[in-house]
Amino acid sequence: MNEEQRNAMASRPGFIAALDQSGGSSPKALKLYGISEDAYDSDEKMFDLIHRMRERIMSSPSFSGDQVLATILFEQTMDRTIDGRDTAAFLWEQKRVVPIVKVDQGLADAENGVQLMKPMTKLDSLLDRAVEKGIFGTKMRSFIQEPDERGIQAIVDQQFDYAYRILERGLMPIIEPEVSIKSPDKPTADNLLLAALSAKLDEAPGDTQVMLKLTLPSADNLYQPLIEHPRVLRVVALSGGYSLAESCEILARNHGLIASFSRALTEGLTVQQTEAEFDAKLGSNIEQIYAASVT
Repeated sequence: MNEEQRNAMASRPGFIAALDQSGGSSPKALKLYGISEDAYDSDEKMFDLIHRMRERIMSSPSFSGDQVLATILFEQTMDRTIDGRDTAAFLWEQKRVVPIVKVDQGLADAENGVQLMKPMTKLDSLLDRAVEKGIFGTKMRSFIQEPDERGIQAIVDQQFDYAYRILERGLMPIIEPEVSIKSPDKPTADNLLLAALSAKLDEAPGDTQVMLKLTLPSADNLYQPLIEHPRVLRVVALSGGYSLAESCEILARNHGLIASFSRALTEGLTVQQTEAEFDAKLGSNIEQIYAASVT
């Protein structure tokens, strides 16, 4: 593991940009960007278009390590280039932004109020490529819809099982058990998740450390015990469907929690904007998210 990147992740001010939309979420991201589904007729063309959007964001003068601590990439983005350089190398060497890759293969069907991750059948080969390309860590997402203790425990167990495999390869796992902001009882789901994560972290061997990516909590500073836990390198928050303004308002009230936003980061960006307009809007979004992350 790159120690300079680890030190940055542990303490540098900033936030994580989530640019890891998959095949399922890319059409919505492109539509918000101003590209309708009739603009492409294959997955290949869709992924080309989403890569151009991501490349435009990461190449923007507003996007730099001064405020953006790290970026979560989709697997295909990791395998592509920006300005003729491997994406991970471009991010770290040119922008001083730590590169991370999404490794999960989507969600299984709902059971006990949650969606576990589908089995990661290609994890080993993906981790090999990630190490080769200089990736710092990984991210994997589960989804909690209802405050079901059995379901939440199953999610945490699965996440940590994969996290230990990732740690063995010298990469930092980001565990993301997202709680739906539309859950019928989100505060209870938040608390059940906090208890399950705390117990699992208390059991972690030696000097093991992971990162956590959690939905903005319903109760301010709920995740303070996780932020201060010795087995946690850093806790980051996802916006989960809240607007940029709402996300930043909630985040600013949670001490020590930093952003890892996707939709909120790209809010208001369109393919039709001039480079100056695009950079100004992206810069404004980054400023707001950064300010909320360091408050």
